[in-house]
Amino acid sequence: MNVDCAFGNSRHRLADRKDDLYETPACAVEALLRVEHLPCGIWEPACGRGAIASVLIARGHKVCSSDLVAYGKGYAGVDFLMETKMPVGTEAIVTNPPFKLGHEFVRHALTLCPKVYTLHRLAFYESERRSDILDTGYLRRIYCFRKRLPMMHRDGWAGPRASSSVAFAWFVWDRANPGPTQLRRISWEGA
Repeated sequence: MNVDCAFGNSRHRLADRKDDLYETPACAVEALLRVEHLPCGIWEPACGRGAIASVLIARGHKVCSSDLVAYGKGYAGVDFLMETKMPVGTEAIVTNPPFKLGHEFVRHALTLCPKVYTLHRLAFYESERRSDILDTGYLRRIYCFRKRLPMMHRDGWAGPRASSSVAFAWFVWDRANPGPTQLRRISWEGA
């Protein structure tokens, strides 16, 4: 007999995760803005309900938001992996891509523009399968949070709220200025 057990931070089945919408905490975006000077025009191609875009807009950035799924924010029905050019007025991509498509998002983003900022689990860095994007010199900085981010629960989650057991980091890709990857620690709790 199968039993549906809740163990706090246990992984969700892919069928349960559906479109992988896990909204990014505002504090994670604020932390990135404290350590990186982002261009004014930004594309957020996995905008979900607008968590990243809202923080960027509040800080004076012009953001083009899109998503494959209609969550009520940005342009819906836009398959980022099928796009062939950046939206007019954008110079960088800032996103928390769907977990199951993280590698594909980064690879494609780097074909579209030189500056890409992505939020991933820190374990994203330890993959042999991702060598084609990790070993190019384009990955300039990894900002690992020194304290775990507040838990990102999947969209529609009605179960108990748990603390995070997963380490996250911002990955900064710069195709125009390749070089060695620098690992730095940052805090989401303020300056």
